[in-house]
Amino acid sequence: MARIDKFLWSVRLFKTRTLATTSCKEGKVRVNDTIVKSSRNLKIGDKVTIRKQGTFFSYKVLDLLEKRVGAKLVENYIINITPQEELEKHRLKQLAQKAYRAKGEGRPTKRDRRLLDEWDQQWDI
Repeated sequence: MARIDKFLWSVRLFKTRTLATTSCKEGKVRVNDTIVKSSRNLKIGDKVTIRKQGTFFSYKVLDLLEKRVGAKLVENYIINITPQEELEKHRLKQLAQKAYRAKGEGRPTKRDRRLLDEWDQQWDI
């Protein structure tokens, strides 16, 4: 038996265990289409669905583990069963975000802010 938050962290679906626990508390993690708490125990064959950035990623549990594993070993414990439509939706969101704002636009950097302040002080009477 493995806790869901610890398992999600162990198979590198979340960067920290705290992030995994928080996602469970916010209702973003489902096991077999049921919203679960972070203390829920997993079984082999369970379907885990995670909502990240508006996209639902689905995984099937192949084996349980207690400690974090390297990226190359993750495929021994889970298999990605996310529908192709969800993957395409996620890819389009990423492309739209990159095209939304060109590099250098948007909020000014610290250097830009200083230059703006200097310029403003020159014209201040």
